[in-house]
Amino acid sequence: MSPEPPEHNYLIGPGDNVNIFVWRQPELSATVPVRPDGKITTPLVEDVPASGKTPTRLARDMERALKKYIRDPIVTVIVTGFVGPYSQQIRVVGQAVNPQTIPYREDMTVLDVMIEVGGLTEFAAGNRASIVREIDGETKQFGVHLDDLIKQGEIDANVPVRPGDTLIIPESWF
Repeated sequence: MSPEPPEHNYLIGPGDNVNIFVWRQPELSATVPVRPDGKITTPLVEDVPASGKTPTRLARDMERALKKYIRDPIVTVIVTGFVGPYSQQIRVVGQAVNPQTIPYREDMTVLDVMIEVGGLTEFAAGNRASIVREIDGETKQFGVHLDDLIKQGEIDANVPVRPGDTLIIPESWF
């Protein structure tokens, strides 16, 4: 029996859009972006830290801030644009068609990542690719066989990815 994967709760990050809904107060409800500094501004409440919080935690923080102005505010936060904090993103570097940073999604695998970046370039050494991951404060590097997965369909090569992973795809030697 394999151990259960760690529970993943979405954390808000810079670049996300959040819909702040204040029940019975439509003039206080707004959809706002999370700024690069990780804060949001809504009617009556400025510069509320949002990055690194779950939507529920942000809703409770907004309720506390709004209590100064209205009685018993009830706030719901809905994330409408997903990026997530940097520590929760997956970085793909090297010989991917579109190297980029990808928001982590629950149960994501290396195949999902490869679909997102458009696959490998013709110069990629897919079977020499590796995932760099921090485990208990220590950086570890694991080999992945992307050519076997993508070109031969070897499903055993489809390994899970975790928030904060970096996938490195080197160039092949001729």
